Amino acid sequence: MRESHLGELTVSALGLGCMGMSQSYGVQGDDAESIATVHAAIDAGCTFIDTADVYGDGANEELVGRALAGRRDQVVLATKFGFQRSAAGVAVPNVVNGSPEYARTAIDASLRRLGVDHVDLWYLHRRDPEVPIEETIGAMAEAVQAGKVRYLGLSEVSGDTVRAAHAVHPISAVQSEWSLWTRDPETSVLPTLRELGVGFVPFSPLGRGFLTGQLKSPDDFEPDDMRRGLPRFTGENFQRNLDLVAKVQELAESKGVLPSQLALAWLLAQGNDIAPIPGTKRRRYLAENLGAVDVTLTAEDLAALDEAFPADAVAGDRYAPGGMKMVDR
Repeated sequence: MRESHLGELTVSALGLGCMGMSQSYGVQGDDAESIATVHAAIDAGCTFIDTADVYGDGANEELVGRALAGRRDQVVLATKFGFQRSAAGVAVPNVVNGSPEYARTAIDASLRRLGVDHVDLWYLHRRDPEVPIEETIGAMAEAVQAGKVRYLGLSEVSGDTVRAAHAVHPISAVQSEWSLWTRDPETSVLPTLRELGVGFVPFSPLGRGFLTGQLKSPDDFEPDDMRRGLPRFTGENFQRNLDLVAKVQELAESKGVLPSQLALAWLLAQGNDIAPIPGTKRRRYLAENLGAVDVTLTAEDLAALDEAFPADAVAGDRYAPGGMKMVDR
C-alpha cells in the first residue's frame, strides 16, 4: 500500500469509509461482514479508518470500536463531530453545533463509543455559521492538548475557513466530496490547502456508487436509500449522468480495469497529499477498490478522463437545498 501525507500525519493512500455500514444506502447492515471488512482492510495495508459520531446515531463508532478491538495500534482512526444530536442521541436534520461546549462533550462521547483513549484525526463535520471558527478550533485544540486527539481536520469548508482555522491550530486535513463527478474542490479549496501544507481526504470518491457503473436506474435503490433524495440521482439527471459514466466504463475496459478502479486511480494520481476513503461494507468491494493502487495512469489517460468527464458536466446538485447550504462555509 502506498502512503499519503496529511500535514504531518501519514496514512495509507486509500482509506476505508465506514458510514455505509450503519446508514444511508439501504439494506439492513451486516455487522459481522462489516467487521470482517475492516479486518481485511487492515490486513491489506489499508489502515486509514473513517467514521463519525452522527453515522447511525453513534452506532457506527461502536461498530468500528468493536472491529478495532485488539488492533487499535495498527490504524489511523478518524472521526467527526458537529451535527447536533438530541438528548436521546439522534441527529437533528441540518442543524450544526460548533460551540466549544458541544465540542468538549462530543469528543468524550466518541471516545466512549469507540472504546479508545484517543483518535488520530478529529474533524469538524460542518462549520457552524453562528460560531466563529476560531472558537470551535480553540476547543478542538484543547482535546489535542489533553491527549484525546492527535491531529485536527475540517469537512466541507471554504478555503477562507481553513486559513482562519489553521492560524489557531494546525489543520492536517480537509475532508470533502471529490471525484470525477464532483470537481469543486479543485478551484475552491485545494489551492489553499497546498499553500498551507494541508492534506485532502475525498469522500464519496466513487460518486456514491455512480462511478462503479453498476447503477442503471433509480429503481436500483432500496426505499430508505438516501440517494433517492439527491438531485443527481433523480429525474432526467440520472440518465444524463449515466451517459457520462458510460464513457468512463469504455476507458476502463480499454485498460483492463474496473470503472471504480479507474476513478480511484484518477484521484490517487492527483498527489501524495490525497487520501480517498471509498466506503464499503463488503470484502468483495474492498478488494476491488484496493486494486486501484496498482493502476498507473499516463498523461494521455488523465487527459482522456478529463475529456470524457468535464468538470462542469454533471447534472444536478450534490445535495437537496438544505444540505447544499452547509457546504463550502
